[in-house]
Amino acid sequence: MFIDTHTHLFLKQFDEDVQEVIERSKERGVEEFYLPNIDSSTIAAMYALCDRFPDSCFPMMGLHPCSVKENYKEELALLKAELDQRDFVAVGEIGLDFHWDKTFTAQQKDALAIQIGWAIEKELPIVLHTRESFEETLEIVSSLNEDRLTGVFHCYGESAEAARRVHDLGGFYVGIGGTVTFKNSGVAQKVAEIPLEWIVLETDSPYLAPTPNRGKRNESSYIPDIAAKIAEVKQVDLSVVEKITTENAHKLYKKVLANQG
Repeated sequence: MFIDTHTHLFLKQFDEDVQEVIERSKERGVEEFYLPNIDSSTIAAMYALCDRFPDSCFPMMGLHPCSVKENYKEELALLKAELDQRDFVAVGEIGLDFHWDKTFTAQQKDALAIQIGWAIEKELPIVLHTRESFEETLEIVSSLNEDRLTGVFHCYGESAEAARRVHDLGGFYVGIGGTVTFKNSGVAQKVAEIPLEWIVLETDSPYLAPTPNRGKRNESSYIPDIAAKIAEVKQVDLSVVEKITTENAHKLYKKVLANQG
């Protein structure tokens, strides 16, 4: 059994064939799909998918850093109201993104801190987006960390030493996706030095499809391809990657799901 710990199957790219995508994924052993929200505009579609596939699609609630604008406090109020009314597996996708625009840097940091507070209050993991902002994100998480705070540094591409700093937070994992298969990304070399016990698998679909589908729409059925690359660079059997990464995901989310059950 594989788990896709980060997939946006509710986006418009899957409007025509999400049923087929989920069936293809399950045929390849991918049984669970964890869905990070983006902002208030994506909530309805995410709910619809989770209601359609309640045994395999599990929602998160959060405000993506790229959606943090002038009205971010209004957005956060809307999302917090949802968080208080329904069960979620995590607070996410939250974090910082300084790649395209740093106009709302202060607002992104404030939104991140507020949402970490939600996670602590609700005893939920956090799913972190850290594009060109790893150090700043780690600093905020570290400053607010309590013994109960857990989560994932999504789309991880930092060094093995940085992964140790993530691990040392306690209860945190790094999410490895399609970039591990990209020839010149350098991620494979870093993953080779990161213990499997710190890794969870993800696609970030519809984005970042692994080789040989790079540039095409990504989907959760490609999780075994990501796992196969990890197995190759770590020189272990694919079944080992499957077992340990699934155990890691269940350690992170099983308590939440059990409480909801």
